[in-house]
Amino acid sequence: MCGRYAASRRPEDLAGIFEIEKWEPEETLEADYNVAPTKEVHAVLSRPLKDADDPRPVRQLRTLKWGLVPSWSKTPEGGARMINARAETVHEKPSYRRAFAARRCILPADGYYEWVTGKQERDLEVEGKKKRPRKQPYFVTPADGSVFAMAGLYEFWRDRTLPDDHPLAWWVTCSVITTEAETTPLAVAPEEGPHSLAEIHPRMPLMLTPDRWDAWLDPSRTDPEDLRGLLAPPPAGLMRAYPVTTAVSNVRNNGPELLKELAAPEEGTLF
Repeated sequence: MCGRYAASRRPEDLAGIFEIEKWEPEETLEADYNVAPTKEVHAVLSRPLKDADDPRPVRQLRTLKWGLVPSWSKTPEGGARMINARAETVHEKPSYRRAFAARRCILPADGYYEWVTGKQERDLEVEGKKKRPRKQPYFVTPADGSVFAMAGLYEFWRDRTLPDDHPLAWWVTCSVITTEAETTPLAVAPEEGPHSLAEIHPRMPLMLTPDRWDAWLDPSRTDPEDLRGLLAPPPAGLMRAYPVTTAVSNVRNNGPELLKELAAPEEGTLF
């Protein structure tokens, strides 16, 4: 799953990485080291410009809200629960299938956070023999320092309680696509703790390698069966993971110190 991530790259840097043609400085976001559901996030997408004579799709950097609200939803209240879409079923689920066919995006990140409980402690917890232990957060990021390009979907939702000219009449929301976590060894693993992504969590965000960006963002590709081929996991061995401070567990904490690698898990946590 993906429930929290970090995104610190500047818009001008993202523009170069993703060959973005259009972005509005007034819409850009500050670096965010603790991105949580319902926050605004940067997304890369390709679609014609509004009110433009040219119907050509233009690659844009846009600001969306994390937590997808389907266009047919009566209220936006379910968006906070729809932060992830499973790669295995995204083509058939009513909430995601239209967006999968026509509104795909990339959500740029430094990496994502996941919280780990040791296996023995998990077993005790399941058996009811121990109270829920304090979990150790890990940060998962590309080992080579490149951008973590998460596959995403976006959708438009009209708030019918507001007039057409109201700035909040339209919501643009998004969701991260997840897939099964890799069982192969991490490129760089901590001395103490998990040595594969699957040991951290059974799910992971679907990372798109640069060779898939163009196809994923191409709005002319609408055949679900064709698009499902783009949902294959990335090559194994691209990621590293390391323990970080438990301060990241509080969404009010935000700063580069959250990404600092710890020499070992914090005292009182597991793994």
